[in-house]
Amino acid sequence: MHTELPDFRMPNDEQVHLAAEGFRLLADPTRIKILWALLQGESSVACLAELVGAAPTAVSQHLAKLRLAGLVKGRREGTFVHYSAADAHVRALLAEALFHADHADRDLPDHAGGDHVPHQHVEAAPSTRA
Repeated sequence: MHTELPDFRMPNDEQVHLAAEGFRLLADPTRIKILWALLQGESSVACLAELVGAAPTAVSQHLAKLRLAGLVKGRREGTFVHYSAADAHVRALLAEALFHADHADRDLPDHAGGDHVPHQHVEAAPSTRA
């Protein structure tokens, strides 16, 4: 049935594995908060810890896992590391997840015809600079 569709393609096993790993790492409220903060701008562990209400050691551990998954990158400046979201794909992924959650929470209808124009139901966190 699906194979009859002209543009139908299944992702390869490696793509599926990497996507599942990314979703697994995002299945944590603290990591979602960390990523959302990093999408507003570069930040340090101490600043992120304050923003997400977690101990710096816990935030550091979360960042290490997110970095290994390619969702976060670090920039060293002397003894400090400034973290940021890895790329625009991370922004799109997190924004879609939060938009979906907002729709489910407020029982909003799906977008007509499958058209999706990002909207601003999700409050943006203030920009943080470490």
